[in-house]
Amino acid sequence: MTATALPQLAVPRTLHDRPAGPRPPAWWGMLCLVATEAALFAVLLFSYFFIGAHASVWPPDGPRPLTLTGINTIVLLTSSLTMWWATSGIEAGRVGRLRAGLALTLVLGIAFACVQSVEWAHLPFSPATHSYGSLFYTITGFHGAHVIVGLLMIAVVLLRALLGHFSANRCLAVRLTAIYWHFVDVVWLFVFTTLYLSPRF
Repeated sequence: MTATALPQLAVPRTLHDRPAGPRPPAWWGMLCLVATEAALFAVLLFSYFFIGAHASVWPPDGPRPLTLTGINTIVLLTSSLTMWWATSGIEAGRVGRLRAGLALTLVLGIAFACVQSVEWAHLPFSPATHSYGSLFYTITGFHGAHVIVGLLMIAVVLLRALLGHFSANRCLAVRLTAIYWHFVDVVWLFVFTTLYLSPRF
C-alpha cells in the first residue's frame, strides 16, 4: 500500500511591505482615524463659536498675543515640509534623506510642544475660570495630545529608519505617519484661526 501524496501549497519566498493596489488597508484605517479626529475637532470649534456668540464679551480677557504663537505656527508648518521631504526621499530610495527629514520633523515638533507649554504656564486664566478658559485649554490640549502622539510615531519611524527597515518598496509606515502628521498641522491652522485670529475680526 502506497501513501497518497499530499498537495503542496506554494508559499511566497518574500513578503512585501506594500500590498497590491495603491490604497492598502492600513491607508484606509489611517484615513478613518483622521476623519474621526477631524469630526471631534469640528465639534470643539463649533462649541467655541456657539458659546462665544451668546457671550457679552468674548474672549473675556481679550485676544491672545500673536507673536509667540505666530512663530510657533510657522515652526509647525515647517515640520510638515520636512516630513514631506522625508517621505518623498524614501519613495525615491534615498534613506539618508528620510532619516534627516524625520529628525528635523521631530525637533520642530518638540519645539512646538515646548513653546505651547510655555504659553500655558503664562495664561491669565485656568480651565475653571470661565467657559472661554475651559474651551481654550480643551481645544489646545486636545491638539497638544495629538502632537505628542505624532511625535511618538515619528520617533519610532526614525528609529526604524536608522535600523534600515525602509526602502522605496517598503515605506508604508512612513507614509501613514506622514498622513497623521500633516493632519495635525492642518488642524492647528483651524485652531490658530479660531482662538487667535477670529477674536480680532
